Amino acid sequence: MIVHIDCNNFFASCELATRPDLQGKPAVVANVTEAGGGVILALNNEAKAVGLKRGNPIFQVKALLKAHQVTVFPVNHAKYEDFSRRIVHAVLKQDLLQDFVQYSIDEFFGELPIDDLSMVRDYLLKVKDLIFATAGVTVSCGASSTYTLAKVATHYAKRYAGYGGICILPADKYEVALKKLSVSDVWGIGRKSSAKLLGTGIQSAWDFVSLSEGYVRKLFSITGVRTWRELKGLPSIDLKSQPQQQSIMHSRTFAYMIPDLNGLKKEVSNFMAAACSKLRGQGSVCRCVSVFVSTNPHRLDLQQYTNNLSYKLLSSTSDTLLLNKVAMGLLENIYKEGYLYKRAGVVLSELSDSSAVQLDLFQSAVHNPVRSRKLMGAIDAINEKFGMNMIHLSVQGNEAEPVEKKGFKIKVEN
Repeated sequence: MIVHIDCNNFFASCELATRPDLQGKPAVVANVTEAGGGVILALNNEAKAVGLKRGNPIFQVKALLKAHQVTVFPVNHAKYEDFSRRIVHAVLKQDLLQDFVQYSIDEFFGELPIDDLSMVRDYLLKVKDLIFATAGVTVSCGASSTYTLAKVATHYAKRYAGYGGICILPADKYEVALKKLSVSDVWGIGRKSSAKLLGTGIQSAWDFVSLSEGYVRKLFSITGVRTWRELKGLPSIDLKSQPQQQSIMHSRTFAYMIPDLNGLKKEVSNFMAAACSKLRGQGSVCRCVSVFVSTNPHRLDLQQYTNNLSYKLLSSTSDTLLLNKVAMGLLENIYKEGYLYKRAGVVLSELSDSSAVQLDLFQSAVHNPVRSRKLMGAIDAINEKFGMNMIHLSVQGNEAEPVEKKGFKIKVEN
């Protein structure tokens, strides 16, 4: 049986997991700008209850935020990816699910070699408890015979409290579940495809499943046909065969413009640490490092500048110390004084399997691959157990100080 796990209000949940004093109080995550603007990207249930929605511009709901004392967190992708990695490591370590696959930062799939519904529920309760104990994040779980039907089950688990966060969808319940599900809510059917179906009178997922395969082939590509087959309970998607990432990028548009090299070094070092952790997490090493910076293209009253630079290493590695040293050198080369920087990032490319790296018998003592792997493994283990950046490079800095802007008190959490 296929299992789908979806983290509830993930970005907001990650922020609140490190702020127990705010549990039960409204909170949102937004891409806050230096002008006090931005858009709400995520929010907890308490924030939804006061009328806030994802996509709300901050300036339009400022009065609502103040009236209900809503905490606004600036978006912190590095933190969310750290929480995601901790969830993956915990589930893999406990071996609760087979063929566990991370689909996105807050979604996962796995398999259970059992069909007894009560046993499936017991397993999923263990998964929910494990993830909450590990990361302080609640999840909704769906289980069924295919990936797409498991997503359908999770759809109901998230929206109806009676399921207790777990919905199991057996074959005799397909019709009932699909008749109540809009075709626009089906995983694998995009906006254009759903508009096409709705235009021909196909309203529900059951209407879609009731079409002939030949008709579906005329309307859609092979992806649409696979979705149609999956909704009929016929496994047609294999996420396990998806190739690993061939490049890893970490970047961010800053909440406030950065005027100096030291400020950029701190941000780029944090990006590099997160990228390297992800690199090692997928069992890879990289040969090429790139760094880029840019000013705010929307501030035409300011001088504009953008640049990037890459460096190819003599041998592939996943060592944060070495890769960050390269990144700092690249940054120093492209940095120019007199500009206010709004965005920066790093890219690791030319990836390969770490197990395929050959060790050089004459390797310089300055960088010993064996010692490097042991050191990075120890750092990853400690950070996984105690939280992101428990051990970090000094240039990454410490946790940011609170920032007050335009009447909002925003804590920048790491």
